[in-house]
Amino acid sequence: MTDEVGVVTGDLTLRTELKDGEVTLRVQYKDADEWYVVTGGRSKLADPTDLDAVHCIAVGLLNRPEG
Repeated sequence: MTDEVGVVTGDLTLRTELKDGEVTLRVQYKDADEWYVVTGGRSKLADPTDLDAVHCIAVGLLNRPEG
């Protein structure tokens, strides 16, 4: 689910961004230009070195190959 367009399915790319101490998860359809914010995908991050761990957890939660 995304804030901008609702449900997204299919081949997606996940990007985890850190800006001013806030993490934002975004998804993009394969070969598309637009990125969409994952609903609920924003949070404060106290330690920037935790960004990779946040990304790995997000991949585990959002990757649903069987639906």
